[in-house]
Amino acid sequence: MRGVYLVAAELARRGFVVSVTSRSAAGADLLVTDERCKRTTSVQVKTMSTNRWYWLLHKKDLKTSSPTHVYVFVKLGTGDVRDEFFAIQSRTVIKRMFRERFGKDMWYSITYDLAKEVSNWKIFGNPV
Repeated sequence: MRGVYLVAAELARRGFVVSVTSRSAAGADLLVTDERCKRTTSVQVKTMSTNRWYWLLHKKDLKTSSPTHVYVFVKLGTGDVRDEFFAIQSRTVIKRMFRERFGKDMWYSITYDLAKEVSNWKIFGNPV
């Protein structure tokens, strides 16, 4: 939840109206709109709190693709290192995530380097 509220605060700082969804909302942690409610975006937040080089995704994320759905990947900072945020359109995430076996389960991932490469806050549009 820490990542969700950090992303909500960052989007509010950028001028957007942000609402945290209920825990039962599948695939969307936040709903984001501009000041005039002309453009709404659903946001799925993935947070990494360790020194890993990837974020885990689930098979169900393969089905969550929409021009109005965005992933924001958060790498939590420690000490003097600031938190990092990477906003990526869902279609790009689906195209670039890779499969990996963790124990008996198959998981999907997106790497830190890829997130840095394709991140773009402009996908939310203009908040005004």
